[in-house]
Amino acid sequence: MGVTRLNHAVLFVRDVARSVEFYTTVLDFEQAMQPPDGFTGVAFLKAPGSTNDHDLGLFQIGPGAASLPPAAHSPAGRSAVGLYHLAWEVDTLDTLERLAARLSEVGSLIGSADHGTTKSLYARDPDGLEFEVVWLVPADQLDDAAFAGRARPPAPLDLAKEKQRYGAQTRGGVGVSVPA
Repeated sequence: MGVTRLNHAVLFVRDVARSVEFYTTVLDFEQAMQPPDGFTGVAFLKAPGSTNDHDLGLFQIGPGAASLPPAAHSPAGRSAVGLYHLAWEVDTLDTLERLAARLSEVGSLIGSADHGTTKSLYARDPDGLEFEVVWLVPADQLDDAAFAGRARPPAPLDLAKEKQRYGAQTRGGVGVSVPA
């Protein structure tokens, strides 16, 4: 049998305390397991409702490390190999809307998109690392219009329209990433 799912991601950051503050106050992660004795500048975070012991590891490499300015794009995919982004899934469009406001408030939101079967926000953390926050259309609501959205360039995200179509509290991903 092959790989079944992603268990966690690890990011190298300049300042672990600053990153913990961002991920806990903006994206609602919580501190998870404690680092082993002798490990400093390390934090393990868990997404709300996750059954993993941690979803995100943060390893501090110090203030002298290069990081991307807030408006800069990662060279990954342009002039270097590397990871483009991680995508964090949310349960409802209300949650996606709340996070859009919070990410905008802290200056991290850089875009949004309607991909047909998914509704996405794009943002950067304090080190300029890009991530996505996504709501997946439930399997029983996938239709030709949703699938057609995957075959075209992303459209602007209209959260009010999506909430009217799917419901603000409809649990996303059911039958797709969450068992029905």
